[in-house]
Amino acid sequence: MSRLGRVTDTGVGRALRARVGGWLRKLRQDLWTVRVDPLPPSTWLRWLPHGVLCMAAFGIILGGTGDMNDNGHLAPGLALLIAVAQGGAVVLGLWRPVPAWWLSLGAFLVGAVALRGRLGFDPDTYTWPWTAAGLIAEMFVLLLLALRVPTRAATVALGVTALFTYVLESLPGAESYDTTGVLALSLFTVVVIVGTALRGRREARAQLVEQTTLTAEERTRRTLLEERSRIARELHDVVAHHMSVISIQAQVAPHLVENPPDELRENLAGIRQNALEALTELRRVLGVLRSEHPGPGEPFGDAGDETTPHAPQPTLDRLDALVENTRAAGREVVTDIQGERRPLPPGVELSAYRIVQEALSNALRHAPGARITVRLTYDPDGLEVEIVNGRPTAPPPPSTGAGHGLLGMRERVAMLGGTMTAHPWHWDGFKVTAFLPDTPPADTPGTQHPTARRKGTS
Repeated sequence: MSRLGRVTDTGVGRALRARVGGWLRKLRQDLWTVRVDPLPPSTWLRWLPHGVLCMAAFGIILGGTGDMNDNGHLAPGLALLIAVAQGGAVVLGLWRPVPAWWLSLGAFLVGAVALRGRLGFDPDTYTWPWTAAGLIAEMFVLLLLALRVPTRAATVALGVTALFTYVLESLPGAESYDTTGVLALSLFTVVVIVGTALRGRREARAQLVEQTTLTAEERTRRTLLEERSRIARELHDVVAHHMSVISIQAQVAPHLVENPPDELRENLAGIRQNALEALTELRRVLGVLRSEHPGPGEPFGDAGDETTPHAPQPTLDRLDALVENTRAAGREVVTDIQGERRPLPPGVELSAYRIVQEALSNALRHAPGARITVRLTYDPDGLEVEIVNGRPTAPPPPSTGAGHGLLGMRERVAMLGGTMTAHPWHWDGFKVTAFLPDTPPADTPGTQHPTARRKGTS
Protein backbone atom coordinates (compact mmCIF):
# COMPACT_ATOMS: atom_id res chain seq x y z
CA MET A 1 0.00 0.00 0.00
CA SER A 2 2.83 2.38 0.85
CA ARG A 3 4.60 1.66 -2.42
CA LEU A 4 1.38 2.36 -4.31
CA GLY A 5 1.00 5.67 -2.48
CA ARG A 6 4.54 6.66 -3.32
CA VAL A 7 4.05 5.81 -6.98
CA THR A 8 0.81 7.84 -7.09
CA ASP A 9 2.44 10.83 -5.39
CA THR A 10 5.36 10.65 -7.80
CA GLY A 11 3.01 10.66 -10.80
CA VAL A 12 1.04 13.62 -9.47
CA GLY A 13 4.22 15.50 -8.68
CA ARG A 14 5.65 14.80 -12.12
CA ALA A 15 2.48 16.08 -13.78
CA LEU A 16 2.54 19.22 -11.60
CA ARG A 17 6.18 19.88 -12.39
CA ALA A 18 5.53 19.40 -16.10
CA ARG A 19 2.63 21.86 -15.99
CA VAL A 20 4.65 24.46 -14.07
CA GLY A 21 7.62 23.94 -16.38
CA GLY A 22 5.45 24.43 -19.44
CA TRP A 23 3.94 27.58 -17.97
CA LEU A 24 7.41 28.97 -17.22
CA ARG A 25 8.61 28.17 -20.74
CA LYS A 26 5.66 30.00 -22.23
CA LEU A 27 6.30 32.92 -19.90
CA ARG A 28 9.94 33.04 -20.93
CA GLN A 29 8.91 33.07 -24.58
CA ASP A 30 6.54 35.96 -23.87
CA LEU A 31 8.80 38.17 -21.71
CA TRP A 32 12.31 37.17 -22.80
CA THR A 33 12.25 38.05 -26.47
CA VAL A 34 13.14 40.86 -28.85
CA ARG A 35 10.65 39.88 -31.55
CA VAL A 36 9.02 42.60 -33.61
CA ASP A 37 5.36 43.16 -32.74
CA PRO A 38 4.31 46.47 -34.34
CA LEU A 39 1.30 48.31 -33.02
CA PRO A 40 -1.36 48.22 -35.78
CA PRO A 41 -2.82 51.54 -36.89
CA SER A 42 -6.12 52.52 -35.35
CA THR A 43 -9.23 51.80 -37.39
CA TRP A 44 -10.56 55.35 -37.16
CA LEU A 45 -7.52 57.41 -36.13
CA ARG A 46 -5.02 55.62 -38.36
CA TRP A 47 -1.49 56.72 -37.31
CA LEU A 48 -2.56 59.42 -34.85
CA PRO A 49 -1.80 57.26 -31.74
CA HIS A 50 1.76 56.76 -32.98
CA GLY A 51 2.25 60.50 -33.29
CA VAL A 52 0.77 61.12 -29.84
CA LEU A 53 3.12 58.57 -28.26
CA CYS A 54 6.13 60.11 -29.98
CA MET A 55 5.15 63.55 -28.68
CA ALA A 56 4.64 62.07 -25.20
CA ALA A 57 8.11 60.50 -25.36
CA PHE A 58 9.62 63.89 -26.24
CA GLY A 59 7.83 65.49 -23.30
CA ILE A 60 9.06 62.71 -20.98
CA ILE A 61 12.65 63.36 -22.04
CA LEU A 62 12.42 67.12 -21.48
CA GLY A 63 10.40 66.93 -18.27
CA GLY A 64 12.40 64.05 -16.79
CA THR A 65 15.74 65.66 -17.48
CA GLY A 66 14.74 68.97 -15.87
CA ASP A 67 13.06 67.29 -12.89
CA MET A 68 15.93 64.95 -12.02
CA ASN A 69 18.53 67.66 -12.60
CA ASP A 70 16.85 70.55 -10.78
CA ASN A 71 14.83 68.80 -8.05
CA GLY A 72 16.68 65.51 -7.78
CA HIS A 73 20.15 67.05 -7.90
CA LEU A 74 21.47 64.54 -10.41
CA ALA A 75 24.27 65.35 -12.83
CA PRO A 76 22.90 66.72 -16.12
CA GLY A 77 24.43 63.90 -18.16
CA LEU A 78 23.01 61.13 -15.96
CA ALA A 79 19.60 62.82 -15.77
CA LEU A 80 19.50 63.12 -19.58
CA LEU A 81 20.55 59.50 -20.02
CA ILE A 82 17.80 58.18 -17.74
CA ALA A 83 15.17 60.42 -19.31
CA VAL A 84 16.19 59.39 -22.83
CA ALA A 85 15.91 55.73 -21.82
CA GLN A 86 12.42 56.30 -20.41
CA GLY A 87 11.20 58.28 -23.42
CA GLY A 88 12.89 55.90 -25.85
CA ALA A 89 11.12 52.97 -24.19
CA VAL A 90 7.78 54.54 -25.12
CA VAL A 91 8.81 54.84 -28.78
CA LEU A 92 10.36 51.37 -28.79
CA GLY A 93 7.11 49.98 -27.42
CA LEU A 94 5.40 50.79 -30.72
CA TRP A 95 7.37 47.98 -32.38
CA ARG A 96 8.99 45.86 -29.62
CA PRO A 97 6.85 46.02 -26.47
CA VAL A 98 8.76 43.43 -24.42
CA PRO A 99 12.26 45.00 -24.81
CA ALA A 100 10.62 48.39 -24.22
CA TRP A 101 9.29 47.20 -20.86
CA TRP A 102 12.71 45.89 -19.83
CA LEU A 103 14.30 49.20 -20.88
CA SER A 104 11.76 51.23 -18.93
CA LEU A 105 12.17 49.02 -15.86
CA GLY A 106 15.97 49.27 -16.09
CA ALA A 107 15.83 53.06 -16.40
CA PHE A 108 13.53 53.14 -13.34
CA LEU A 109 15.97 51.08 -11.26
CA VAL A 110 19.02 53.16 -12.28
CA GLY A 111 17.18 56.41 -11.64
CA ALA A 112 15.74 55.27 -8.28
CA VAL A 113 19.13 54.09 -7.03
CA ALA A 114 20.88 57.28 -8.23
CA LEU A 115 18.23 59.56 -6.70
CA ARG A 116 18.19 57.66 -3.41
CA GLY A 117 21.64 58.96 -2.53
CA ARG A 118 20.50 62.52 -3.27
CA LEU A 119 17.36 62.57 -1.17
CA GLY A 120 17.49 65.21 1.57
CA PHE A 121 19.72 67.71 -0.18
CA ASP A 122 16.73 69.99 -0.54
CA PRO A 123 14.50 70.96 2.37
CA ASP A 124 11.50 69.96 0.29
CA THR A 125 10.72 66.31 -0.07
CA TYR A 126 11.08 64.55 -3.45
CA THR A 127 8.82 62.01 -5.12
CA TRP A 128 10.49 58.60 -5.05
CA PRO A 129 11.04 55.87 -6.25
CA TRP A 130 8.88 56.77 -9.25
CA THR A 131 9.41 60.21 -10.69
CA ALA A 132 6.58 61.90 -12.55
CA ALA A 133 8.22 61.34 -15.94
CA GLY A 134 9.12 57.75 -15.11
CA LEU A 135 5.57 57.06 -13.92
CA ILE A 136 4.07 58.35 -17.19
CA ALA A 137 6.60 56.42 -19.28
CA GLU A 138 5.92 53.15 -17.46
CA MET A 139 2.17 53.60 -17.89
CA PHE A 140 2.54 53.97 -21.66
CA VAL A 141 4.92 51.01 -21.86
CA LEU A 142 2.68 48.72 -19.82
CA LEU A 143 -0.31 49.74 -21.95
CA LEU A 144 1.56 48.91 -25.16
CA LEU A 145 2.70 45.63 -23.61
CA ALA A 146 -0.77 44.58 -22.46
CA LEU A 147 -2.20 45.34 -25.90
CA ARG A 148 -0.04 42.71 -27.60
CA VAL A 149 1.09 40.00 -25.17
CA PRO A 150 -1.02 37.32 -23.47
CA THR A 151 -2.75 38.19 -20.22
CA ARG A 152 -0.39 35.99 -18.21
CA ALA A 153 2.65 37.89 -19.52
CA ALA A 154 1.10 41.30 -18.80
CA THR A 155 0.17 40.16 -15.27
CA VAL A 156 3.68 38.89 -14.58
CA ALA A 157 5.19 42.13 -15.90
CA LEU A 158 2.94 44.07 -13.53
CA GLY A 159 3.98 41.77 -10.68
CA VAL A 160 7.70 42.20 -11.42
CA THR A 161 7.26 45.98 -11.51
CA ALA A 162 5.43 45.89 -8.17
CA LEU A 163 8.14 43.66 -6.68
CA PHE A 164 10.98 46.03 -7.61
CA THR A 165 8.97 49.00 -6.33
CA TYR A 166 8.33 47.27 -2.99
CA VAL A 167 11.98 46.24 -2.59
CA LEU A 168 13.26 49.76 -3.23
CA GLU A 169 10.78 51.32 -0.81
CA SER A 170 11.68 48.76 1.85
CA LEU A 171 15.38 49.61 1.85
CA PRO A 172 16.37 51.59 4.97
CA GLY A 173 18.60 54.65 5.02
CA ALA A 174 16.88 57.01 2.61
CA GLU A 175 16.00 60.52 3.67
CA SER A 176 12.43 61.76 3.78
CA TYR A 177 10.52 61.62 0.52
CA ASP A 178 7.01 61.45 -0.87
CA THR A 179 6.41 57.80 -1.73
CA THR A 180 4.87 57.15 -5.12
CA GLY A 181 4.73 53.35 -4.91
CA VAL A 182 1.05 52.99 -4.05
CA LEU A 183 -0.06 55.55 -6.63
CA ALA A 184 2.19 54.02 -9.30
CA LEU A 185 1.00 50.45 -8.73
CA SER A 186 -2.64 51.57 -8.72
CA LEU A 187 -2.21 53.34 -12.04
CA PHE A 188 -0.21 50.45 -13.50
CA THR A 189 -2.94 47.99 -12.54
CA VAL A 190 -5.62 50.09 -14.21
CA VAL A 191 -3.49 50.44 -17.34
CA VAL A 192 -2.84 46.69 -17.58
CA ILE A 193 -6.55 45.92 -17.12
CA VAL A 194 -7.52 48.41 -19.84
CA GLY A 195 -4.86 47.12 -22.22
CA THR A 196 -5.85 43.50 -21.64
CA ALA A 197 -9.51 44.32 -22.21
CA LEU A 198 -8.74 46.16 -25.45
CA ARG A 199 -6.59 43.27 -26.63
CA GLY A 200 -9.37 40.80 -25.88
CA ARG A 201 -11.85 42.98 -27.74
CA ARG A 202 -9.57 43.23 -30.77
CA GLU A 203 -9.03 39.46 -30.83
CA ALA A 204 -12.75 38.83 -30.45
CA ARG A 205 -13.51 41.15 -33.38
CA ALA A 206 -10.82 39.45 -35.49
CA GLN A 207 -12.29 36.04 -34.70
CA LEU A 208 -15.77 37.32 -35.49
CA VAL A 209 -14.63 38.67 -38.86
CA GLU A 210 -12.87 35.39 -39.61
CA GLN A 211 -15.92 33.35 -38.60
CA THR A 212 -18.20 35.60 -40.64
CA THR A 213 -15.96 35.17 -43.66
CA LEU A 214 -15.90 31.40 -43.26
CA THR A 215 -19.67 31.35 -42.82
CA ALA A 216 -20.20 33.41 -45.97
CA GLU A 217 -17.84 31.16 -47.93
CA GLU A 218 -19.57 28.05 -46.63
CA ARG A 219 -22.98 29.50 -47.48
CA THR A 220 -21.81 30.32 -51.00
CA ARG A 221 -20.33 26.84 -51.42
CA ARG A 222 -23.51 25.20 -50.17
CA THR A 223 -25.67 27.33 -52.47
CA LEU A 224 -23.42 26.45 -55.40
CA LEU A 225 -23.75 22.74 -54.65
CA GLU A 226 -27.52 23.04 -54.33
CA GLU A 227 -27.73 24.86 -57.65
CA ARG A 228 -25.54 22.27 -59.35
CA SER A 229 -27.68 19.50 -57.89
CA ARG A 230 -30.79 21.20 -59.22
CA ILE A 231 -29.22 21.56 -62.68
CA ALA A 232 -28.26 17.88 -62.57
CA ARG A 233 -31.83 16.91 -61.72
CA GLU A 234 -33.16 18.92 -64.64
CA LEU A 235 -30.61 17.66 -67.16
CA HIS A 236 -31.30 14.12 -66.01
CA ASP A 237 -34.77 14.38 -67.53
CA VAL A 238 -33.33 15.60 -70.80
CA VAL A 239 -30.79 12.77 -70.97
CA ALA A 240 -33.37 10.18 -69.91
CA HIS A 241 -35.66 11.30 -72.74
CA HIS A 242 -32.92 10.82 -75.35
CA MET A 243 -31.96 7.44 -73.92
CA SER A 244 -35.57 6.32 -74.10
CA VAL A 245 -35.73 7.39 -77.74
CA ILE A 246 -32.53 5.46 -78.46
CA SER A 247 -33.94 2.35 -76.80
CA ILE A 248 -37.20 2.51 -78.76
CA GLN A 249 -35.44 3.17 -82.08
CA ALA A 250 -33.06 0.28 -81.49
CA GLN A 251 -36.05 -1.99 -80.82
CA VAL A 252 -38.01 -0.84 -83.88
CA ALA A 253 -35.13 -0.63 -86.35
CA PRO A 254 -34.93 -4.40 -87.17
CA HIS A 255 -38.58 -4.37 -88.22
CA LEU A 256 -37.94 -1.62 -90.75
CA VAL A 257 -35.48 -3.70 -92.75
CA GLU A 258 -36.46 -6.75 -94.74
CA ASN A 259 -34.48 -9.82 -93.67
CA PRO A 260 -32.01 -7.95 -91.45
CA PRO A 261 -28.73 -9.82 -90.85
CA ASP A 262 -28.06 -11.39 -87.49
CA GLU A 263 -25.10 -9.03 -86.84
CA LEU A 264 -27.42 -6.03 -87.20
CA ARG A 265 -29.96 -7.57 -84.83
CA GLU A 266 -27.25 -8.30 -82.26
CA ASN A 267 -25.82 -4.77 -82.47
CA LEU A 268 -29.22 -3.15 -82.15
CA ALA A 269 -30.09 -5.45 -79.27
CA GLY A 270 -26.85 -4.44 -77.57
CA ILE A 271 -27.62 -0.78 -78.12
CA ARG A 272 -31.09 -1.22 -76.64
CA GLN A 273 -29.73 -3.18 -73.67
CA ASN A 274 -27.11 -0.50 -72.95
CA ALA A 275 -29.75 2.22 -73.21
CA LEU A 276 -32.01 0.39 -70.75
CA GLU A 277 -29.14 -0.09 -68.30
CA ALA A 278 -28.26 3.60 -68.59
CA LEU A 279 -31.88 4.51 -67.90
CA THR A 280 -31.87 2.31 -64.80
CA GLU A 281 -28.75 4.00 -63.48
CA LEU A 282 -30.22 7.41 -64.26
CA ARG A 283 -33.33 6.58 -62.26
CA ARG A 284 -31.16 5.57 -59.32
CA VAL A 285 -29.28 8.85 -59.52
CA LEU A 286 -32.58 10.69 -59.84
CA GLY A 287 -33.80 9.10 -56.60
CA VAL A 288 -30.81 10.62 -54.83
CA LEU A 289 -30.89 14.03 -56.46
CA ARG A 290 -34.60 14.73 -56.72
CA SER A 291 -36.26 15.88 -53.51
CA GLU A 292 -39.94 15.65 -52.73
CA HIS A 293 -40.27 19.45 -52.68
CA PRO A 294 -38.34 22.19 -54.51
CA GLY A 295 -34.96 23.00 -53.02
CA PRO A 296 -34.45 26.06 -50.85
CA GLY A 297 -34.08 29.30 -52.72
CA GLU A 298 -35.45 27.94 -56.01
CA PRO A 299 -37.22 30.63 -58.03
CA PHE A 300 -40.90 30.75 -58.59
CA GLY A 301 -42.39 28.83 -61.47
CA ASP A 302 -45.52 28.51 -63.44
CA ALA A 303 -48.15 25.92 -62.78
CA GLY A 304 -47.03 22.42 -63.47
CA ASP A 305 -43.34 23.26 -63.05
CA GLU A 306 -41.77 23.18 -59.58
CA THR A 307 -45.14 22.31 -58.07
CA THR A 308 -45.21 19.07 -60.07
CA PRO A 309 -41.77 17.48 -59.78
CA HIS A 310 -42.42 14.80 -62.38
CA ALA A 311 -43.53 17.19 -65.14
CA PRO A 312 -41.32 17.50 -68.26
CA GLN A 313 -38.56 20.06 -68.07
CA PRO A 314 -39.61 23.42 -69.58
CA THR A 315 -38.34 24.87 -72.85
CA LEU A 316 -38.68 28.24 -74.53
CA ASP A 317 -42.06 27.13 -75.89
CA ARG A 318 -43.40 27.88 -72.40
CA LEU A 319 -41.89 31.37 -72.31
CA ASP A 320 -45.25 33.01 -73.00
CA ALA A 321 -46.82 31.28 -70.01
CA LEU A 322 -43.94 32.40 -67.82
CA VAL A 323 -44.34 36.01 -68.97
CA GLU A 324 -48.10 35.87 -68.42
CA ASN A 325 -47.56 34.74 -64.82
CA THR A 326 -45.34 37.77 -64.26
CA ARG A 327 -47.92 40.07 -65.81
CA ALA A 328 -50.54 38.53 -63.55
CA ALA A 329 -48.46 39.74 -60.63
CA GLY A 330 -49.10 43.33 -61.81
CA ARG A 331 -45.89 43.95 -63.74
CA GLU A 332 -45.40 45.24 -67.27
CA VAL A 333 -43.34 42.74 -69.27
CA VAL A 334 -42.34 43.25 -72.91
CA THR A 335 -40.98 40.36 -74.99
CA ASP A 336 -38.85 40.90 -78.07
CA ILE A 337 -37.73 37.94 -80.20
CA GLN A 338 -35.20 38.73 -82.91
CA GLY A 339 -33.93 36.42 -85.61
CA GLU A 340 -35.49 33.27 -87.00
CA ARG A 341 -36.83 31.18 -84.17
CA ARG A 342 -35.66 27.56 -84.36
CA PRO A 343 -35.39 24.55 -82.08
CA LEU A 344 -32.25 24.51 -79.95
CA PRO A 345 -30.56 21.68 -78.06
CA PRO A 346 -32.58 20.72 -74.94
CA GLY A 347 -29.84 21.92 -72.59
CA VAL A 348 -29.80 25.35 -74.21
CA GLU A 349 -33.59 25.61 -74.16
CA LEU A 350 -33.77 24.60 -70.50
CA SER A 351 -30.95 26.92 -69.43
CA ALA A 352 -32.42 29.87 -71.34
CA TYR A 353 -35.82 29.29 -69.74
CA ARG A 354 -34.32 29.08 -66.25
CA ILE A 355 -32.25 32.24 -66.77
CA VAL A 356 -35.32 34.19 -67.83
CA GLN A 357 -37.29 32.72 -64.93
CA GLU A 358 -34.63 33.68 -62.35
CA ALA A 359 -34.20 37.17 -63.83
CA LEU A 360 -37.96 37.78 -63.69
CA SER A 361 -38.01 36.53 -60.11
CA ASN A 362 -35.20 38.91 -59.16
CA ALA A 363 -36.97 41.82 -60.84
CA LEU A 364 -40.18 41.06 -58.94
CA ARG A 365 -38.28 40.81 -55.68
CA HIS A 366 -35.82 43.69 -55.96
CA ALA A 367 -37.43 46.18 -58.37
CA PRO A 368 -41.10 46.73 -57.44
CA GLY A 369 -43.08 48.43 -60.17
CA ALA A 370 -40.25 48.40 -62.70
CA ARG A 371 -40.87 47.68 -66.38
CA ILE A 372 -39.23 44.47 -67.59
CA THR A 373 -37.99 43.67 -71.08
CA VAL A 374 -37.16 40.12 -72.18
CA ARG A 375 -35.24 39.91 -75.45
CA LEU A 376 -34.21 36.71 -77.23
CA THR A 377 -31.86 36.98 -80.21
CA TYR A 378 -31.34 33.88 -82.36
CA ASP A 379 -27.83 34.11 -83.77
CA PRO A 380 -26.38 31.62 -86.27
CA ASP A 381 -24.15 30.12 -83.56
CA GLY A 382 -26.37 30.39 -80.51
CA LEU A 383 -28.96 32.26 -78.49
CA GLU A 384 -28.56 35.59 -76.72
CA VAL A 385 -30.83 36.18 -73.73
CA GLU A 386 -31.27 39.67 -72.32
CA ILE A 387 -33.48 40.73 -69.41
CA VAL A 388 -33.60 44.39 -68.42
CA ASN A 389 -35.67 45.98 -65.67
CA GLY A 390 -36.07 49.71 -65.26
CA ARG A 391 -35.99 51.87 -62.19
CA PRO A 392 -38.18 50.59 -59.32
CA THR A 393 -41.09 52.76 -58.26
CA ALA A 394 -40.96 51.69 -54.60
CA PRO A 395 -38.32 50.48 -52.17
CA PRO A 396 -37.84 46.70 -52.31
CA PRO A 397 -39.10 44.64 -49.37
CA PRO A 398 -36.64 42.69 -47.21
CA SER A 399 -35.51 39.57 -49.03
CA THR A 400 -35.66 36.18 -47.33
CA GLY A 401 -33.88 34.26 -50.09
CA ALA A 402 -30.29 33.10 -50.20
CA GLY A 403 -29.33 35.90 -52.61
CA HIS A 404 -27.43 33.67 -55.03
CA GLY A 405 -29.68 33.69 -58.10
CA LEU A 406 -26.94 35.11 -60.31
CA LEU A 407 -24.67 32.28 -59.18
CA GLY A 408 -27.09 29.72 -60.59
CA MET A 409 -27.29 31.61 -63.88
CA ARG A 410 -23.52 31.64 -64.21
CA GLU A 411 -23.38 27.91 -63.51
CA ARG A 412 -25.83 27.20 -66.31
CA VAL A 413 -24.00 29.44 -68.75
CA ALA A 414 -20.59 27.99 -67.81
CA MET A 415 -21.96 24.47 -68.27
CA LEU A 416 -22.75 25.29 -71.91
CA GLY A 417 -19.52 27.20 -72.55
CA GLY A 418 -21.30 30.54 -72.90
CA THR A 419 -20.78 34.02 -71.48
CA MET A 420 -22.81 36.16 -69.10
CA THR A 421 -22.81 39.68 -67.71
CA ALA A 422 -24.96 41.16 -64.95
CA HIS A 423 -24.66 44.79 -63.93
CA PRO A 424 -26.72 47.87 -62.95
CA TRP A 425 -28.49 49.63 -65.80
CA HIS A 426 -29.60 53.22 -66.34
CA TRP A 427 -31.46 54.93 -63.48
CA ASP A 428 -31.17 52.20 -60.87
CA GLY A 429 -32.16 49.43 -63.24
CA PHE A 430 -30.47 46.08 -63.80
CA LYS A 431 -29.47 44.14 -66.90
CA VAL A 432 -28.63 40.46 -67.38
CA THR A 433 -27.16 39.30 -70.69
CA ALA A 434 -26.21 35.70 -71.47
CA PHE A 435 -25.04 34.05 -74.67
CA LEU A 436 -25.65 30.31 -74.98
CA PRO A 437 -23.81 28.70 -77.90
CA ASP A 438 -25.74 26.35 -80.11
CA THR A 439 -22.81 23.92 -79.98
CA PRO A 440 -20.76 23.63 -76.77
CA PRO A 441 -16.97 23.99 -77.20
CA ALA A 442 -14.98 20.86 -77.84
CA ASP A 443 -13.20 21.02 -74.46
CA THR A 444 -16.48 21.00 -72.52
CA PRO A 445 -16.79 17.68 -70.64
CA GLY A 446 -19.40 15.35 -72.03
CA THR A 447 -19.78 17.04 -75.43
CA GLN A 448 -19.21 15.61 -78.83
CA HIS A 449 -17.38 17.16 -81.74
CA PRO A 450 -18.82 20.50 -82.94
CA THR A 451 -19.20 19.38 -86.54
CA ALA A 452 -21.26 16.39 -85.50
CA ARG A 453 -23.54 18.58 -83.41
CA ARG A 454 -23.98 21.06 -86.25
CA LYS A 455 -24.89 18.26 -88.63
CA GLY A 456 -27.44 17.03 -86.16
CA THR A 457 -29.09 20.46 -85.83
CA SER A 458 -29.00 21.54 -89.44
